[in-house]
Amino acid sequence: MLLRFVPRALSGPLVCLAVLCSVLLTGCASERGAATAPGVSTPAWATGMAAVPESRLPAEARRTLALIDQGGPFPYARDGVVFGNFEGRLPRQRRGYYHEYTVRTPGSPDRGPRRIVTGQGGEFYYTDDHYESFRAVLR
Repeated sequence: MLLRFVPRALSGPLVCLAVLCSVLLTGCASERGAATAPGVSTPAWATGMAAVPESRLPAEARRTLALIDQGGPFPYARDGVVFGNFEGRLPRQRRGYYHEYTVRTPGSPDRGPRRIVTGQGGEFYYTDDHYESFRAVLR
């Protein structure tokens, strides 16, 4: 260990400095609040909200996005239904603006809590806690 040759009085402050440097170098944002990946810019509709690059989504969410892109077929009868945004977690829009799609949750006996919600302006949002929070999907 590098601190073996450092006087004991300095070892505590050096450890704190090392921890602080590692936090600063790796970033303070959690994956839930991660903004962008290199080469992916944040669109105006996602400004001010948590975001996740598509590549960082679970594989099941990426498969759902691929199905949305190709227009289906979708595995769940409720895929594509209007999302009402009753929780008000997404920007306010007229009814019918948002649509929701199920993201399979392994081990869940039902549709599970994960969804992709799309907006008519090209927005994609991901929730893994059944609409309690959303992250803008950066594509």
